Amino acid sequence: MNKTDITNLVTVLIMAYGYSNGNDVIFMVGLFALSGAVTNTLAIHMLFEKVPFLYGSGVIESKFSVFKSSIHSMIMNQFFTEQNLTKFFQEEVNSAKNTIDFEKILNRTDFTPAYNSLKESVIESPFGGMLGMFGGEAALEPLKEPFVKKLQASIISITSSQAFQEVVNESLKSEDLSADIHQKLSLIVSARLEELTPKMVKELVQELIKEHLTWLVIWGAVFGGLIGLVSSLIA
Repeated sequence: MNKTDITNLVTVLIMAYGYSNGNDVIFMVGLFALSGAVTNTLAIHMLFEKVPFLYGSGVIESKFSVFKSSIHSMIMNQFFTEQNLTKFFQEEVNSAKNTIDFEKILNRTDFTPAYNSLKESVIESPFGGMLGMFGGEAALEPLKEPFVKKLQASIISITSSQAFQEVVNESLKSEDLSADIHQKLSLIVSARLEELTPKMVKELVQELIKEHLTWLVIWGAVFGGLIGLVSSLIA
């Protein structure tokens, strides 16, 4: 069982205990806690899955084209600039290597724009309003580091592939080195990103952040339980 299942089970047990013992306060705490936990559980599900007749659900898949475009723009405008390529390839050519290692540059590349693109998609979705109860955009910040590391590793893998290296080695023969390489690398990056499907993007993002989002279920139960307690005391 994961944290979500455990949280929902605990809230049901609290509610059942209060009901069976005739304790209205405990029953209301459990009821409101269950309501908060289930609501957030459904919200997380809707973030990744398209639910019929529920507008705004499945936002991760629906925004996949924006996500891919952001990654392409980041790679070509921050990493594969003509200025960086000219300097970098001159050093690599002088070293007479058969393959070129981009990892040392990628390790210094800022992947924040890709994360910001994902964050904006979440904030602009119906799920974004719910985040306001849990700190707004700040609630998503713990997701940044694991997301950036995963994305960085994926791009390093792309640049080390045989197809990528063949394009680079062919372009090294061009007189207009940086411009030729920049154009060809843009095409191959676009081609590799086009291989991504909405489902693949959803699964990538889901793997990165879903575990962290389960805390929203836990806090939904906690705050729901507190609201139930206050409501029962006032009543």
